[in-house]
Amino acid sequence: MEAIRHMPRRALIPLVWVLLVVSALALGLPPAAEAQTPAPAAAAPAHSGGEASLKLPDLAQASFVGMTGRTMLQWGLLICLLGLAFGLVIYVQLKNLAVHQSMREISELIYETCKTYLITQGKFLMILELFIAVIIVVYFGVLLHFEAIKVITILLFSVVGILGSYGVAWFGIRVNTFANSRTAFAGLKGLPYPVYAIPIKAGMSIGMLLVSVELFIMLCILLYIPGDYAGACFIGFAIGESLGAAALRIAGGIFTKIADIGSDLMKIVFNIKEDDARNPGVIADCTGDNAGDSVGPTADGFETYGVTGVALITFILLAVPKELVQVQLLVWIFV
Repeated sequence: MEAIRHMPRRALIPLVWVLLVVSALALGLPPAAEAQTPAPAAAAPAHSGGEASLKLPDLAQASFVGMTGRTMLQWGLLICLLGLAFGLVIYVQLKNLAVHQSMREISELIYETCKTYLITQGKFLMILELFIAVIIVVYFGVLLHFEAIKVITILLFSVVGILGSYGVAWFGIRVNTFANSRTAFAGLKGLPYPVYAIPIKAGMSIGMLLVSVELFIMLCILLYIPGDYAGACFIGFAIGESLGAAALRIAGGIFTKIADIGSDLMKIVFNIKEDDARNPGVIADCTGDNAGDSVGPTADGFETYGVTGVALITFILLAVPKELVQVQLLVWIFV
Protein backbone atom coordinates (compact mmCIF):
# COMPACT_ATOMS: atom_id res chain seq x y z
CA MET A 1 0.00 0.00 0.00
CA GLU A 2 2.90 2.35 0.72
CA ALA A 3 4.19 1.77 -2.80
CA ILE A 4 0.80 2.48 -4.36
CA ARG A 5 0.41 5.65 -2.29
CA HIS A 6 3.64 7.07 -3.75
CA MET A 7 2.68 6.29 -7.36
CA PRO A 8 1.83 9.32 -9.58
CA ARG A 9 -1.93 9.42 -10.13
CA ARG A 10 -1.72 9.77 -13.90
CA ALA A 11 0.44 6.65 -14.15
CA LEU A 12 -2.09 4.61 -12.16
CA ILE A 13 -5.25 5.76 -13.99
CA PRO A 14 -4.84 3.54 -17.13
CA LEU A 15 -3.95 0.49 -15.01
CA VAL A 16 -6.96 1.07 -12.74
CA TRP A 17 -9.25 1.35 -15.78
CA VAL A 18 -7.85 -1.92 -17.14
CA LEU A 19 -8.65 -3.77 -13.92
CA LEU A 20 -12.11 -2.17 -13.63
CA VAL A 21 -13.12 -3.07 -17.19
CA VAL A 22 -11.90 -6.67 -16.83
CA SER A 23 -13.70 -7.05 -13.49
CA ALA A 24 -16.93 -5.50 -14.79
CA LEU A 25 -17.04 -7.77 -17.80
CA ALA A 26 -16.25 -10.81 -15.68
CA LEU A 27 -19.14 -9.97 -13.34
CA GLY A 28 -21.57 -8.86 -16.03
CA LEU A 29 -21.33 -11.88 -18.30
CA PRO A 30 -22.84 -15.27 -17.38
CA PRO A 31 -20.59 -17.63 -15.38
CA ALA A 32 -18.00 -19.51 -17.34
CA ALA A 33 -19.25 -22.90 -16.17
CA GLU A 34 -22.75 -22.21 -17.51
CA ALA A 35 -21.42 -21.10 -20.87
CA GLN A 36 -19.84 -24.47 -21.59
CA THR A 37 -22.56 -26.30 -23.49
CA PRO A 38 -21.47 -29.65 -24.94
CA ALA A 39 -21.56 -29.73 -28.73
CA PRO A 40 -22.96 -32.72 -30.61
CA ALA A 41 -20.30 -35.34 -31.22
CA ALA A 42 -20.98 -35.49 -34.95
CA ALA A 43 -20.70 -31.74 -35.57
CA ALA A 44 -17.25 -30.30 -36.20
CA PRO A 45 -16.64 -26.88 -34.61
CA ALA A 46 -16.67 -24.01 -37.04
CA HIS A 47 -14.27 -21.16 -36.32
CA SER A 48 -15.41 -18.41 -38.64
CA GLY A 49 -13.94 -15.05 -37.79
CA GLY A 50 -10.62 -16.38 -36.49
CA GLU A 51 -9.76 -15.98 -32.82
CA ALA A 52 -12.97 -14.09 -32.05
CA SER A 53 -15.10 -17.23 -32.55
CA LEU A 54 -12.92 -19.58 -30.50
CA LYS A 55 -14.41 -21.28 -27.44
CA LEU A 56 -12.37 -22.21 -24.39
CA PRO A 57 -12.76 -25.67 -22.82
CA ASP A 58 -13.66 -26.17 -19.17
CA LEU A 59 -10.39 -25.68 -17.26
CA ALA A 60 -11.59 -27.80 -14.33
CA GLN A 61 -11.54 -31.08 -16.27
CA ALA A 62 -7.75 -31.57 -15.92
CA SER A 63 -5.83 -32.13 -12.68
CA PHE A 64 -2.27 -31.11 -11.80
CA VAL A 65 -0.59 -32.21 -8.54
CA GLY A 66 -3.98 -32.59 -6.88
CA MET A 67 -5.42 -29.30 -8.20
CA THR A 68 -7.70 -28.60 -11.13
CA GLY A 69 -6.44 -26.45 -13.96
CA ARG A 70 -8.75 -23.63 -12.85
CA THR A 71 -7.40 -23.69 -9.30
CA MET A 72 -3.80 -23.65 -10.49
CA LEU A 73 -4.42 -20.63 -12.72
CA GLN A 74 -6.16 -18.86 -9.84
CA TRP A 75 -2.96 -19.23 -7.88
CA GLY A 76 -1.33 -17.54 -10.85
CA LEU A 77 -3.42 -14.43 -10.14
CA LEU A 78 -1.85 -14.26 -6.69
CA ILE A 79 1.62 -14.53 -8.24
CA CYS A 80 0.73 -11.65 -10.58
CA LEU A 81 -0.30 -9.47 -7.63
CA LEU A 82 2.96 -10.30 -5.86
CA GLY A 83 4.89 -9.34 -9.00
CA LEU A 84 2.94 -6.09 -9.21
CA ALA A 85 3.75 -5.35 -5.56
CA PHE A 86 7.44 -6.12 -6.20
CA GLY A 87 7.57 -3.65 -9.09
CA LEU A 88 5.93 -0.93 -6.99
CA VAL A 89 8.26 -1.55 -4.04
CA ILE A 90 11.32 -1.13 -6.28
CA TYR A 91 9.70 2.04 -7.63
CA VAL A 92 9.43 3.50 -4.11
CA GLN A 93 13.00 2.47 -3.29
CA LEU A 94 14.29 4.32 -6.35
CA LYS A 95 12.26 7.38 -5.51
CA ASN A 96 13.67 7.49 -1.97
CA LEU A 97 17.33 7.27 -3.05
CA ALA A 98 19.56 10.24 -2.27
CA VAL A 99 19.83 12.84 -5.03
CA HIS A 100 21.07 16.42 -5.24
CA GLN A 101 18.34 19.02 -5.48
CA SER A 102 19.63 20.44 -8.76
CA MET A 103 19.69 16.97 -10.32
CA ARG A 104 16.18 16.30 -9.05
CA GLU A 105 14.93 19.52 -10.64
CA ILE A 106 16.40 18.57 -14.02
CA SER A 107 14.96 15.04 -13.89
CA GLU A 108 11.54 16.41 -12.92
CA LEU A 109 11.72 18.91 -15.77
CA ILE A 110 12.47 16.04 -18.15
CA TYR A 111 9.52 14.09 -16.73
CA GLU A 112 7.14 17.04 -17.08
CA THR A 113 8.15 17.35 -20.74
CA CYS A 114 7.68 13.58 -21.19
CA LYS A 115 4.27 13.86 -19.52
CA THR A 116 3.22 16.49 -22.03
CA TYR A 117 4.27 14.13 -24.81
CA LEU A 118 2.31 11.23 -23.28
CA ILE A 119 -0.83 13.31 -22.81
CA THR A 120 -0.67 14.35 -26.46
CA GLN A 121 -0.17 10.70 -27.45
CA GLY A 122 -3.15 9.70 -25.33
CA LYS A 123 -5.41 12.14 -27.18
CA PHE A 124 -4.14 10.79 -30.49
CA LEU A 125 -4.82 7.19 -29.39
CA MET A 126 -8.40 8.11 -28.47
CA ILE A 127 -9.01 9.41 -31.99
CA LEU A 128 -7.28 6.38 -33.51
CA GLU A 129 -9.43 4.02 -31.42
CA LEU A 130 -12.58 5.61 -32.86
CA PHE A 131 -11.48 4.70 -36.39
CA ILE A 132 -10.53 1.18 -35.32
CA ALA A 133 -13.90 0.82 -33.56
CA VAL A 134 -15.70 1.54 -36.83
CA ILE A 135 -13.61 -1.11 -38.59
CA ILE A 136 -14.32 -3.65 -35.82
CA VAL A 137 -18.07 -3.02 -36.00
CA VAL A 138 -18.14 -3.30 -39.80
CA TYR A 139 -15.96 -6.41 -39.96
CA PHE A 140 -17.30 -8.46 -37.05
CA GLY A 141 -20.83 -7.07 -36.87
CA VAL A 142 -21.75 -6.54 -40.53
CA LEU A 143 -19.54 -8.92 -42.52
CA LEU A 144 -19.29 -11.84 -40.06
CA HIS A 145 -22.72 -11.28 -38.45
CA PHE A 146 -21.47 -11.54 -34.86
CA GLU A 147 -23.89 -10.94 -32.02
CA ALA A 148 -23.96 -7.39 -30.67
CA ILE A 149 -22.61 -8.51 -27.27
CA LYS A 150 -19.56 -10.08 -28.93
CA VAL A 151 -18.84 -6.96 -30.97
CA ILE A 152 -19.15 -4.83 -27.82
CA THR A 153 -16.82 -7.23 -25.99
CA ILE A 154 -14.19 -6.87 -28.73
CA LEU A 155 -14.51 -3.08 -28.56
CA LEU A 156 -14.21 -2.97 -24.77
CA PHE A 157 -11.17 -5.22 -24.66
CA SER A 158 -9.50 -3.24 -27.43
CA VAL A 159 -9.73 -0.30 -25.02
CA VAL A 160 -8.28 -2.52 -22.27
CA GLY A 161 -5.33 -3.33 -24.55
CA ILE A 162 -4.67 0.32 -25.34
CA LEU A 163 -4.88 1.31 -21.67
CA GLY A 164 -2.51 -1.51 -20.76
CA SER A 165 0.16 -0.43 -23.26
CA TYR A 166 -0.30 3.23 -22.38
CA GLY A 167 -0.26 2.70 -18.60
CA VAL A 168 2.84 0.49 -18.63
CA ALA A 169 4.63 2.98 -20.90
CA TRP A 170 3.76 5.83 -18.53
CA PHE A 171 5.03 3.86 -15.53
CA GLY A 172 8.26 3.09 -17.39
CA ILE A 173 8.99 6.70 -18.22
CA ARG A 174 8.31 7.74 -14.62
CA VAL A 175 10.75 5.14 -13.27
CA ASN A 176 13.40 6.13 -15.82
CA THR A 177 13.23 9.81 -14.91
CA PHE A 178 13.68 8.83 -11.27
CA ALA A 179 16.60 6.55 -12.01
CA ASN A 180 18.58 8.96 -14.22
CA SER A 181 19.16 11.60 -11.54
CA ARG A 182 19.78 9.00 -8.83
CA THR A 183 22.35 7.26 -11.03
CA ALA A 184 24.12 10.54 -11.80
CA PHE A 185 24.29 11.41 -8.10
CA ALA A 186 25.55 7.93 -7.17
CA GLY A 187 28.30 8.28 -9.79
CA LEU A 188 29.77 11.22 -7.87
CA LYS A 189 31.05 8.78 -5.24
CA GLY A 190 33.33 7.14 -7.79
CA LEU A 191 32.03 3.63 -7.06
CA PRO A 192 31.01 1.50 -10.04
CA TYR A 193 28.39 -0.75 -8.40
CA PRO A 194 25.64 1.87 -7.69
CA VAL A 195 25.92 3.16 -11.24
CA TYR A 196 25.02 -0.33 -12.48
CA ALA A 197 22.63 -1.30 -9.69
CA ILE A 198 20.21 1.63 -10.01
CA PRO A 199 19.47 1.17 -13.75
CA ILE A 200 19.13 -2.60 -13.22
CA LYS A 201 16.60 -2.06 -10.42
CA ALA A 202 14.70 0.38 -12.63
CA GLY A 203 14.53 -2.24 -15.38
CA MET A 204 13.40 -4.87 -12.86
CA SER A 205 10.58 -2.62 -11.68
CA ILE A 206 9.30 -1.90 -15.19
CA GLY A 207 9.70 -5.48 -16.42
CA MET A 208 8.00 -7.07 -13.42
CA LEU A 209 5.03 -4.70 -13.57
CA LEU A 210 4.70 -5.18 -17.35
CA VAL A 211 4.62 -8.98 -17.11
CA SER A 212 2.35 -8.98 -14.04
CA VAL A 213 -0.28 -6.70 -15.59
CA GLU A 214 -0.25 -8.64 -18.87
CA LEU A 215 -0.59 -12.02 -17.17
CA PHE A 216 -3.28 -10.77 -14.79
CA ILE A 217 -5.48 -9.61 -17.67
CA MET A 218 -5.03 -12.81 -19.67
CA LEU A 219 -5.68 -15.04 -16.65
CA CYS A 220 -8.84 -13.07 -15.84
CA ILE A 221 -10.08 -13.72 -19.37
CA LEU A 222 -9.27 -17.43 -19.09
CA LEU A 223 -10.83 -17.86 -15.65
CA TYR A 224 -13.77 -15.48 -15.39
CA ILE A 225 -14.97 -14.78 -18.92
CA PRO A 226 -17.37 -17.40 -20.36
CA GLY A 227 -15.75 -19.67 -22.91
CA ASP A 228 -18.05 -18.42 -25.68
CA TYR A 229 -16.79 -14.86 -25.20
CA ALA A 230 -13.13 -15.51 -24.39
CA GLY A 231 -12.07 -15.53 -28.04
CA ALA A 232 -13.66 -12.13 -28.60
CA CYS A 233 -11.92 -10.81 -25.48
CA PHE A 234 -8.53 -12.06 -26.64
CA ILE A 235 -8.81 -10.68 -30.17
CA GLY A 236 -10.02 -7.31 -28.86
CA PHE A 237 -7.19 -7.20 -26.33
CA ALA A 238 -4.62 -8.05 -29.01
CA ILE A 239 -5.99 -5.35 -31.35
CA GLY A 240 -5.87 -2.72 -28.63
CA GLU A 241 -2.38 -3.41 -27.35
CA SER A 242 -1.01 -3.68 -30.89
CA LEU A 243 -2.58 -0.35 -31.80
CA GLY A 244 -1.23 1.34 -28.67
CA ALA A 245 2.25 -0.11 -29.08
CA ALA A 246 2.47 0.81 -32.77
CA ALA A 247 1.48 4.43 -32.16
CA LEU A 248 3.75 4.84 -29.13
CA ARG A 249 6.69 3.09 -30.78
CA ILE A 250 6.58 4.92 -34.12
CA ALA A 251 5.77 8.34 -32.69
CA GLY A 252 8.45 7.93 -30.00
CA GLY A 253 11.08 7.24 -32.63
CA ILE A 254 10.04 10.27 -34.67
CA PHE A 255 9.99 12.45 -31.55
CA THR A 256 13.49 11.48 -30.47
CA LYS A 257 14.93 12.14 -33.93
CA ILE A 258 13.35 15.59 -34.04
CA ALA A 259 14.73 16.33 -30.55
CA ASP A 260 18.21 15.14 -31.56
CA ILE A 261 18.23 17.35 -34.64
CA GLY A 262 16.95 20.34 -32.66
CA SER A 263 19.62 19.86 -30.02
CA ASP A 264 22.35 19.63 -32.67
CA LEU A 265 21.09 22.76 -34.39
CA MET A 266 21.40 24.66 -31.12
CA LYS A 267 25.09 23.70 -30.93
CA ILE A 268 25.64 25.24 -34.33
CA VAL A 269 23.60 28.37 -33.65
CA PHE A 270 25.28 29.12 -30.30
CA ASN A 271 28.70 27.68 -31.21
CA ILE A 272 28.92 25.39 -28.20
CA LYS A 273 30.59 22.02 -27.73
CA GLU A 274 29.06 18.55 -27.56
CA ASP A 275 27.09 17.89 -24.33
CA ASP A 276 27.67 21.43 -23.09
CA ALA A 277 25.39 22.18 -20.13
CA ARG A 278 24.46 25.52 -21.71
CA ASN A 279 22.81 23.79 -24.68
CA PRO A 280 19.10 24.72 -24.52
CA GLY A 281 18.25 21.57 -26.44
CA VAL A 282 19.49 19.20 -23.72
CA ILE A 283 16.07 18.82 -22.07
CA ALA A 284 14.40 18.15 -25.42
CA ASP A 285 17.16 15.65 -26.26
CA CYS A 286 16.71 13.80 -22.95
CA THR A 287 12.94 13.81 -23.41
CA GLY A 288 13.36 12.41 -26.90
CA ASP A 289 15.59 9.64 -25.60
CA ASN A 290 12.94 8.71 -23.03
CA ALA A 291 10.15 8.85 -25.62
CA GLY A 292 12.05 6.77 -28.15
CA ASP A 293 13.93 4.36 -25.90
CA SER A 294 11.50 3.97 -22.98
CA VAL A 295 7.89 4.57 -24.04
CA GLY A 296 8.19 2.70 -27.34
CA PRO A 297 10.02 -0.44 -26.15
CA THR A 298 7.89 -0.70 -22.99
CA ALA A 299 4.61 -0.56 -24.91
CA ASP A 300 6.11 -2.82 -27.57
CA GLY A 301 7.14 -5.37 -24.94
CA PHE A 302 3.63 -5.36 -23.49
CA GLU A 303 2.14 -5.92 -26.93
CA THR A 304 4.62 -8.63 -27.94
CA TYR A 305 4.02 -10.61 -24.77
CA GLY A 306 0.25 -10.33 -25.17
CA VAL A 307 -0.15 -11.20 -28.84
CA THR A 308 2.26 -14.11 -28.44
CA GLY A 309 0.03 -15.50 -25.69
CA VAL A 310 -3.07 -15.02 -27.85
CA ALA A 311 -1.33 -16.77 -30.76
CA LEU A 312 -0.40 -19.75 -28.56
CA ILE A 313 -3.96 -20.05 -27.23
CA THR A 314 -5.35 -19.90 -30.77
CA PHE A 315 -2.91 -22.52 -32.01
CA ILE A 316 -3.79 -24.90 -29.16
CA LEU A 317 -7.55 -24.56 -29.66
CA LEU A 318 -7.34 -25.02 -33.43
CA ALA A 319 -4.64 -27.70 -33.66
CA VAL A 320 -5.53 -29.95 -30.72
CA PRO A 321 -8.86 -31.83 -31.08
CA LYS A 322 -9.16 -33.22 -27.52
CA GLU A 323 -10.40 -30.79 -24.87
CA LEU A 324 -8.45 -32.47 -22.08
CA VAL A 325 -5.18 -31.98 -23.94
CA GLN A 326 -6.18 -28.39 -24.72
CA VAL A 327 -6.62 -27.68 -21.01
CA GLN A 328 -3.32 -29.34 -20.15
CA LEU A 329 -1.45 -27.23 -22.71
CA LEU A 330 -3.22 -23.99 -21.73
CA VAL A 331 -2.36 -24.48 -18.07
CA TRP A 332 1.20 -25.48 -18.97
CA ILE A 333 1.99 -22.34 -21.00
CA PHE A 334 0.67 -20.05 -18.26
CA VAL A 335 2.33 -21.88 -15.38
